Amino acid sequence: MPPIRGVRLATAEAGIRYRGRTDVLYVELDEGTQVAGVFTRSRCPSAPVDWCRAHLPGGAARAVVVNSGNANAFTGLKGREAVRLTAEIAAEAAGCRPEEVFLASTGVIGEPLDATKFRGVLADCAGRARPDSWLDAARAIMTTDTFPKIATRRVRLGEAEVAINGMAKGAGMIAPDMATMLSFVFTDAAIAAPVLQQLLAAGAEKSFNCVTVDGDTSTSDTLLLFATGKAGGPAVESADDPALQPFRQALDDLLVELAQLVARDGEGARKFVTVEVSGAESDRSAHRIAMSIANSPLVKTAIAGEDANWGRVVMAVGKAGEPADRDRLAISFGDVRVAVEGARDPAYSEEAASAVMKKDEIAVRVDLGLGGGKARVWTCDLTKAYVEINGDYRS
Repeated sequence: MPPIRGVRLATAEAGIRYRGRTDVLYVELDEGTQVAGVFTRSRCPSAPVDWCRAHLPGGAARAVVVNSGNANAFTGLKGREAVRLTAEIAAEAAGCRPEEVFLASTGVIGEPLDATKFRGVLADCAGRARPDSWLDAARAIMTTDTFPKIATRRVRLGEAEVAINGMAKGAGMIAPDMATMLSFVFTDAAIAAPVLQQLLAAGAEKSFNCVTVDGDTSTSDTLLLFATGKAGGPAVESADDPALQPFRQALDDLLVELAQLVARDGEGARKFVTVEVSGAESDRSAHRIAMSIANSPLVKTAIAGEDANWGRVVMAVGKAGEPADRDRLAISFGDVRVAVEGARDPAYSEEAASAVMKKDEIAVRVDLGLGGGKARVWTCDLTKAYVEINGDYRS
């Protein structure tokens, strides 16, 4: 991960829930940094989500604080006081206003967060923040994740060469309705906040809103994009600026990579699954059908058991509530078509289908035969380990 001009990172052990591992990420941003964000549409959002939403219209950011182990969600007045105190402590460390501090928390819901644990910790982080601590940063925000999730891109924006770095965390409670569990993207490009917002909202639709692990939308979903402007050149003030297209493509590509990493690390997952739907009446209809398949416990357990059970895919298509014609439906696992025109494919081979299901990466393809609508989403299988992880989560 290359350094991003105007971004410095540090991690620390605050003892919020875990022992013997980092659980706090502090990011310091140069003055003039612009910010954009999208958040969960859950009607029970966390206190940090409320804080970020309230201050996002200001468009300016100087610091980011992320903690793992406690989501600070469903914590009432104590939660609101915790985010206020955290922002004040971070603002003092960064030399900025609390309104320029953006916060995110992940972990157990319903337990108050003791923000006094950030005293001294954030000041220490500010004193040793470095531009090259990306892997450590991604580790500090993990909960049930099994590996840190990072991605980077380099691209030209006008006359300037700019870098984009991103990190994400998430393995369970993943069915984003805006973004992902937590994801933070940084660039040294000079782009105005309103343009950043348009880019990020559009990019999330094609990436994080196309990933699911278990069908559950988190209270804490947060995706933030920061642009320091330190690469030089005039700031892009319009989303229609032709010079922005390479950057837009690179950002979209990075967001897709991060979203796929989340699906690959689904709790207890052993298989990465791509669901492709074509021939729908519209792209929106195709997306809903694809998510119905990807969220189906029966489909996901069949994949875990390496069973080419296309009947479960038929079920998931039928329950989606979208236009479908049984007698036009075709289903394939990988390149092996298993069903066509409402029945088993005449050339069906159990051996060939089983060989596909034994792979670590599997594509489930559905053609509805109704129109030109298409969609692609990513998920994982559902194993016994998912139950074990979540059955013991609080203990």
